Amino acid sequence: MNSVQRSILFSAADRYGSLVLFFVATAVLSRLLSPAEFGVYAVVNAIAVVIAASFQEFGGGNYLIQKRDLSPDDVRSAFTITFGISGVIAALLFVLADSLSQLFAQDSLKGAIEVSALNFLLLPISGTISALLRRDMKFGTLALCNFVSGVAVALVSIGLAIAGLSYMAPIWGGLAGNVILTLALLVGHRDLSALRPSLFAYRDIVSFGVYSSGVSVVNVFYNLAPQLFLARIIDFGSVGLYSRAINLTQIFDRLVTQVLNPVIMPAIVARRQAGEDLKAIYLEAIQLLSVAQWPFLIFVALMARPIIAIWLGPTWLDIVPLVRLLCIANMAVFAACLSYPVLVAVGSVRDALISSCISLPPSLLVILGASFCGVQAVAGSALLTLPFQAAVAIYFIGRHLRFGLKDLVRALMKSGLVTAATAFGVAVCAALTEAGLLASLTGLALASCAAALCWWLGLLLTGHPLLYQLHQAVAGLARITPRWRLSRSAL
Repeated sequence: MNSVQRSILFSAADRYGSLVLFFVATAVLSRLLSPAEFGVYAVVNAIAVVIAASFQEFGGGNYLIQKRDLSPDDVRSAFTITFGISGVIAALLFVLADSLSQLFAQDSLKGAIEVSALNFLLLPISGTISALLRRDMKFGTLALCNFVSGVAVALVSIGLAIAGLSYMAPIWGGLAGNVILTLALLVGHRDLSALRPSLFAYRDIVSFGVYSSGVSVVNVFYNLAPQLFLARIIDFGSVGLYSRAINLTQIFDRLVTQVLNPVIMPAIVARRQAGEDLKAIYLEAIQLLSVAQWPFLIFVALMARPIIAIWLGPTWLDIVPLVRLLCIANMAVFAACLSYPVLVAVGSVRDALISSCISLPPSLLVILGASFCGVQAVAGSALLTLPFQAAVAIYFIGRHLRFGLKDLVRALMKSGLVTAATAFGVAVCAALTEAGLLASLTGLALASCAAALCWWLGLLLTGHPLLYQLHQAVAGLARITPRWRLSRSAL
């Protein structure tokens, strides 16, 4: 098992542990908090994330990972710049908290924003150490730190919600998790020299950060804009419904994409430096991503009602049509996690910003217009905006890697057939469940079995490249298992 495969394995352990905690915490909190209370939390979180994205890439993780020859002065300068900006941001949030609460006509936002601002004093430390661990492929240490932090978030959020702190419960929980994460990373990394102040390499950091942070800000704001628009135009209840629908739609990202994200950038940069053909790497990667993402989204879209009834409870069934629209729309962005790393690897971080500036402003206008028509219209607008964004991103990547539409269709053909086979099996179970012939839990269990069987048959019949990757992964695990047993017996 090579370093990339080991990194993916540790990253998977990290993300799946966090996902289990997320499922449990969300199931409990959905029964303790109303959609409106979730809406307040979602808006505060959106404000914090958009602001964080505006400065984190000035010396953030991507700069530290992509730097070919990283010196101690580079690391210290990156941390110093990030810490300085984050301190200013935290102070501004405290000053502007009252104005932001008045903007959304919600006085209770003030205290929530002030608490959320404290996170900015911790992010530079945790972000710098996390990036160094990712660069060195030390995903085992990172996984352990993230899991401990996730446990803290879940316990504090649920405990405070039971105590009656309403929307403040997950906000305090998030702060507690960040404190634990920072402490765990400091203990795990041990080398604190990276946190010494320095501005020796500020020119290089700023030149990269201008484009990288621009990409981050535009994309993050776009992703959170629907919640901000709904809060300002309609009400916080609509925000709560939309945010829960997004959480369900993004389960695939938590299962797969977020597992790969920490590994993609360092892996692609390393393979580029080794002289490998990025075109072949990209086309192979989209085959593997699409054959996992498309069937999963189809499954969630068809089985949305029983999934929501079991996980969130019957009070959240209003989000069923939202989930279905968002699942279908998200099938277009199967290669989104590759776009930025590939453009950085070919030395075109500027094109990543240009691509976002071309596709996202028109998409924001569409979402803004849809906001006046209701939350379902906002979800439906994704059927227009996401395919457009995907087309623009793939155009820029194709121009650098020199592939065309025929290459893309050829790479995705087998994944489409596997998805059709999976959809057929799930649709039968979905129809029986909707007709009331199967209970929600029974229908979901049978649909899961049918999806797995039809997906596997589709892989076999099409000879999909994922079969080879699965074989390699299983063989790698088989090789390291005896060594693990020997190391355990030696203890």
